[in-house]
Amino acid sequence: MPALFELKSEISPAAVDAIDDLLLENGLENWSLLQDIIINRAWLVGIFPDADSARASWSELLPLLPAEAAPATPVERALGDQDWRDSYKAHFKAWRCGRLHWVPVWERATHVLAAGETAIWLDPGLAFGTGNHETTRLCVERLVARAESTARRGPVIDAGCGSGILALSAVRLGWTDVAGFDNDPEAVRVSEENAALNDLAGAVRFSTADLLTGLPAGTRAEVVLANIQADVLMRFVPELTGAVAPGGLLVLSGILAHENAAVRAAFAPATAGWKVEHREMGEWSDVALTRP
Repeated sequence: MPALFELKSEISPAAVDAIDDLLLENGLENWSLLQDIIINRAWLVGIFPDADSARASWSELLPLLPAEAAPATPVERALGDQDWRDSYKAHFKAWRCGRLHWVPVWERATHVLAAGETAIWLDPGLAFGTGNHETTRLCVERLVARAESTARRGPVIDAGCGSGILALSAVRLGWTDVAGFDNDPEAVRVSEENAALNDLAGAVRFSTADLLTGLPAGTRAEVVLANIQADVLMRFVPELTGAVAPGGLLVLSGILAHENAAVRAAFAPATAGWKVEHREMGEWSDVALTRP
């Protein structure tokens, strides 16, 4: 792998939550946050293929940062492959939900799976989600619960697939008709790389599309996963609810906890008679809607 380039700016710990929201809402997956609670310090870290793209991204991000962030001038350094991986090992750990494990690829040779368990191998590369964020975990938990509660394995759609790991998790859990789409071609490329990493090339139909073209009229799926953000979800109620087959499940995530009631209210007219559940994880939440 060619050398990468890192920018690291110290920020005020008081701004971590606001910046975390900013990165998620704007899809800035090259950037991540590091925080040491014991010494009360925090950093904004970006990993890029070269110095020019790193500096350009910083110039775009800087005006978006909240005033309380008080970012320091970034420290720049070239990263070899080992440096890059080591920088993630401190805060990217394996985790599991039911029989599904999400495991850093560098632990592939040593991670032990019990009988009946399966894994998604994760490589925190450029624009590559690791599933550590609460919004993703909320979706995974719903997906695992669905797999454990029914033998049905109808079509699954991952709307706004990002790095593709939700769609690939569905394949690992036994679904065979799985599609994922994103309006960012780079996300689709990364999703396909992730499929190959997990020996699942071609197992998911990944495509570049938005919620209009990706969920055309007549689409019906057993499970629709939409980990996007609240304002977008509320603009596409007909498309999202219309894509769910009778007895199917719609999982909405990317919703701040204080936005949850508004999202449920927006979907209520289109989901009369549906089973409605919601949960919170930290400051984030989901809405699960099961069609009769």
